[in-house]
Amino acid sequence: MRNQFAETVTNLAQENPDIVLLSGDIGNRLFNGYKEIAPKRFYNCGIAEANMITMAAGLAHSGMRPIAYTITPFITTRCLEQIKVDVCYHNLPVVIVGTGSGLSYAELGATHHSCEDIAIMRSLPNMNVVCAADRIEVRLALQEAVKMDSPVYIRIGKKNEPDLHHNDPVFEIGKGIVLNEGEDVCLLATGNMVSCALETAKLLNQSELTAQVVSIHTVKPLDKDLLSNYFSKYKLIATIEEHNHIGGFGSAVAEYYVDSFLSVGGSSNSAKIMRFSTPDEYISHVSSQEQARQKYNLTPEYIAGKLAKTLLNL
Repeated sequence: MRNQFAETVTNLAQENPDIVLLSGDIGNRLFNGYKEIAPKRFYNCGIAEANMITMAAGLAHSGMRPIAYTITPFITTRCLEQIKVDVCYHNLPVVIVGTGSGLSYAELGATHHSCEDIAIMRSLPNMNVVCAADRIEVRLALQEAVKMDSPVYIRIGKKNEPDLHHNDPVFEIGKGIVLNEGEDVCLLATGNMVSCALETAKLLNQSELTAQVVSIHTVKPLDKDLLSNYFSKYKLIATIEEHNHIGGFGSAVAEYYVDSFLSVGGSSNSAKIMRFSTPDEYISHVSSQEQARQKYNLTPEYIAGKLAKTLLNL
């Protein structure tokens, strides 16, 4: 995903002279192509991410289109106050890109994990939150983000994530993308767990169960029309994310469900929600991303088994 980001931001900078790229002392060789075509619109801000966000806000105030990029926990939790006060309070068109989201950097320990960022960023007024599922969604998300007049946070993986789209889908911030049709259960996945949802659907097929799989790339604003339709259609809906159980994508869907239920004074809808995510704890040891997912039951095998068992009891 990060290679696709570098390619896309380079192409955008070639087309738009207002785009400026700021990096938190990361990706220097990755951005060699960018620096060749826009050397005066690239700033290595060093290990000073809070300053980088404030710089981005100042550039946006001056009419530029800044894109700030570094490792996810360092561009979110480390500079939350600057994002809140300098960017969101002024509703500035700053694009914030966090790479290596979720457990992508599991081998570097808890300091490099980012299982709180969705919760934090979606709680900020004016902020849009986008979690790309593959390199195609990275490109499309960035192309759309630079057109917006409000802040956008884009959460991406690190590398080697599988391609999920054979062709460019219709991509709109705030609208989900259906990847697989099914009748028995609906799998709503975001970011780098969409591939897990597709594998889960394949395993369910072996039990003669079909799953609707949707890439909900935008956690804020949610695709409420899609959710309204699916909550009335399916008895079981599952959310899948590589993020803390508290405050993330699953929480956003559950909040929507409760708010919708209350707004109409009760509903006959009997849909059940299952949330697959990381627990409210730190991993106390280093491991690979795959090992971390296994520890937290974020695998197609576990999810398919849990869903199949639940469907039998509905």
